[in-house]
Amino acid sequence: MRAAVIVIATALCFVLSNEAHAQRALPGMQGLQITGGMVDGIYSKDNRNESGYYFGAAMATYGRNANKWVFGGEYMARYYPYENGHIPVEQFTGEGGFYYNFLSSRGKAVCFSIGASALAGYETVNRGEKLLNDGATLQNEDGFVYGGALTLDMESYITDRIVLLLTGRERMLLGTTTGHFHTQLGIGLKFIIN
Repeated sequence: MRAAVIVIATALCFVLSNEAHAQRALPGMQGLQITGGMVDGIYSKDNRNESGYYFGAAMATYGRNANKWVFGGEYMARYYPYENGHIPVEQFTGEGGFYYNFLSSRGKAVCFSIGASALAGYETVNRGEKLLNDGATLQNEDGFVYGGALTLDMESYITDRIVLLLTGRERMLLGTTTGHFHTQLGIGLKFIIN
């Protein structure tokens, strides 16, 4: 009986151990990531005239210890309430930054990183229209913006080539006439390409 248990246990070890997992976050690996989310709060029916959203695409290149360099672009829209509607503020920015992996699971299936990025781009208020529907004139100017962002990032591998991203980010931009700080909460996917 004891020999049968040992044989069955050994056979189960060989049967169940045939899954191979690719190595993750190796130096030189690259991934294309697409993210999106809410800006300055969570969208709800009550705050629909003052909410915002963003979309971004970036290329991430891993270095040692699952640290990574990220370069990409982002579109952000934020709405400011005005009478019965809202005034849109849109930012188109490019980003370059370094993310430090401060915590990861043993097989790097889940990684937590903190990143600092430089941002530069263009901001437009009410799509360049100065005159509002009620005859009022906007004093805010369109123009170039620059600054940085701090990001807390969580990666969780769904498969060996697809990664789920959860991000929290604080952007600080100068050159804007509508608000220097914006908080972003988002979700995304990263596709490992090599």
